[in-house]
Amino acid sequence: MTPPVMTPRCTSASNAATRPRPYATYSSFSSYVRARQPVLLRTARSLTANPCDAEDLLQTALAKTYVAWERIEDHRALDGYVRRALLNTRTSQWRKRKVDEFVCDELPEPEPMPGGDDPAERQALHDAMWRAIAKLPARQRAMVVLRYYEDLSEAQTAEVLGVSVGTVKSAVSRALGKLREDPELELAR
Repeated sequence: MTPPVMTPRCTSASNAATRPRPYATYSSFSSYVRARQPVLLRTARSLTANPCDAEDLLQTALAKTYVAWERIEDHRALDGYVRRALLNTRTSQWRKRKVDEFVCDELPEPEPMPGGDDPAERQALHDAMWRAIAKLPARQRAMVVLRYYEDLSEAQTAEVLGVSVGTVKSAVSRALGKLREDPELELAR
C-alpha cells in the first residue's frame, strides 16, 4: 500500500479568507466608538477624579480593545469588555503610581510665620472679634462693619445708613469703646 500523497497547504492563506480585512475591522471599531463613547467616558470618569485622566484612561482601554477586536466573538458584550479594560487599566495605573512618602524619626515642623503669627491664634481672634461685634446693638454693628470691614469712609457710611456724619462718628466711637472692654478680646491687647 502506498502512502497518500500530502500536498502542502498554506494555513495562513486559508485563514486570511475568513479573517476580516484591516479596513473592515477599523470601520466596525470606529462605528462602535462613535456610538458608545459618551457612555464609556462616563464610566471612565467614575474611576478617576480628573476628567483629563478619564479621557486618557478611555483611550488606553479602547486601544487595548482594538488590538483584541478580532478575538472578541460576541460583539454584543463589547461594553463589558471595554469596562473590564477600563478597570484593569486603572488598577494597573494605581499600582504603578509613585508614592512620595518617606519614613523619618521626627515630623518636620512648618516654618514659623513671619512676625510670629500663629494661624490658629489668628482664627481664634477673628472668631472672638465677630462674637464681640455681634453683641453690639444693630445700628452700631452696622456702622462698625461698614466703616472697618467694608472700608467705607464716614461720609459713605452715613449716606448708606441715611444718618449724619456726626452720628456715625459718635456711634462708632461708642462701639469701639464697648469692643475695648469686651473680656473675650483681652488676649488681643
